[in-house]
Amino acid sequence: MVEIKTDASLDAMREAGRVAAGILTATREAAAIGVRLRELDDVAREVLRGAGATSPFLGYRPHFAMTPFPAALCVSVNDAIVHGIPDGYRLRDGDLVSVDCGAVVDGWASDCAISFIVGTARPEDQRLVETGRKALEAGIAAAVVGARIGDIAHAIGTVGRAAGYGIPADFGGHGVGRQMHEDPPVPNEGRPGRGYRLRHGLVLAIEPMLMAGGQDAYREDDDGWTLRTVDGSRATHNEHTVAITDDGPRVLTAP
Repeated sequence: MVEIKTDASLDAMREAGRVAAGILTATREAAAIGVRLRELDDVAREVLRGAGATSPFLGYRPHFAMTPFPAALCVSVNDAIVHGIPDGYRLRDGDLVSVDCGAVVDGWASDCAISFIVGTARPEDQRLVETGRKALEAGIAAAVVGARIGDIAHAIGTVGRAAGYGIPADFGGHGVGRQMHEDPPVPNEGRPGRGYRLRHGLVLAIEPMLMAGGQDAYREDDDGWTLRTVDGSRATHNEHTVAITDDGPRVLTAP
């Protein structure tokens, strides 16, 4: 069921969005060469504690998962697309890192992600990261009252395909509210003019995922969570929680 939020609820969700944005800022600043991924998770937990918030990731167990997610954020490195579990891996010069996080404040959830390069960036990685940002911006720009979910999907897919990148099938954005994952689903590729019509008060997580190798297939690690490119190419993941309003899209997870 699709839930339409009141203006008061949107303001409350903005508070959860600010906390999640703060996590992204803090973890990106901490992500230096030699830092372990689990140290980034420690940073995220400290931000949550300081804000009196909780993580919608920690302990989360959707239908496809063998075990609950064990961390407060996902950290996916290089060929990992999404859902990477922060462990003892030490970041290296040139690593492409995607951090995905959320926060729950007063019962309202938020969800956002960013991709960036640690240390020296390869030109091809810079292009991938920048295209991911542009795909997110295109999806947000299409999220206006009266448009349809397919318009968002088409905008994202057009940017990704024009750059020659793959888009992982079956994974994309979603509604956000009292739960981190709600209806409706928001694909990263689709036909314009199709799907649920956008209304004032609808809140969506718009999250492009792109794979440099151009393939759409992916594989799952033995941990039951991490998704990786099948060809070992690098991937990027960007996301914002966005409220659809009569005044245009409102990014709730902006800093």
